[in-house]
Amino acid sequence: MQHWELLFFFFIVAFVYASVGFGGGSSYLAILALYALPFKELRLIALICNIIVVSGGVYVYLKNKQVNWKKIVPFVLLSIPMAYLGAIVHISRHTFFIILGCSLVMAAVLLWIKTGPKTIEQLKEPKGHALLKNSALGGSIGFLSGMVGIGGGIFLSPVLHLMKWDLPRKIAATASVFILVNSISGIAGQLTGVPGNINYTRIGLLCLSVLIGGQLGSRMAVRFDPLIIRRITAVLVCGAGANVLFKHLPLFLNHIFN
Repeated sequence: MQHWELLFFFFIVAFVYASVGFGGGSSYLAILALYALPFKELRLIALICNIIVVSGGVYVYLKNKQVNWKKIVPFVLLSIPMAYLGAIVHISRHTFFIILGCSLVMAAVLLWIKTGPKTIEQLKEPKGHALLKNSALGGSIGFLSGMVGIGGGIFLSPVLHLMKWDLPRKIAATASVFILVNSISGIAGQLTGVPGNINYTRIGLLCLSVLIGGQLGSRMAVRFDPLIIRRITAVLVCGAGANVLFKHLPLFLNHIFN
């Protein structure tokens, strides 16, 4: 396997993110985007690592009764099939990287914004047509997530905070479930067209790295501040997104107009 340093990077990301209940898919993509890997393999790696890390968080949230299925179902109702559809859409390498770059920059902006309810009294009561709105939101994020290769929590969580949808802990639980089901659906879609040049050794080693990092991080006695992790992630994914756009936008435009 080339680029052995990826094992260290993935271990650190999984370790830190698992300590605060995040999946880290956007950061895996941000790191992988800096390397000249096949983009279909890149998406597959990010989704599998997402599942490995976030599964532990979902288990903890379920155990602590933080998961409100009645409120979560509207989001995943459309996100699951849309993530699958997004994953099977045939796009060129340059198109993928343009979508990825824009998604990372947009996610960075959302992550940087710190807003949301601190107490039950600050929550906003759901208005009419909440089911349709939440389903549409979940479906659109699911489709984008399937195309890019993430679980979508990096988009859903900040939006729910802006909506004052619930308390931070409940939003984190919702985002974890959202990431898990969308990642599984996205992988199912990608497996319909797996290329023959996939490096399964690299995938296996990276999965092992995040498994170890995630397990250690979830058992930490001292937790990192989620706000600090969000801000660090915002800087990382924004830089990676800008770098991806800088590299691929001229090629993409040249491909369109020539």
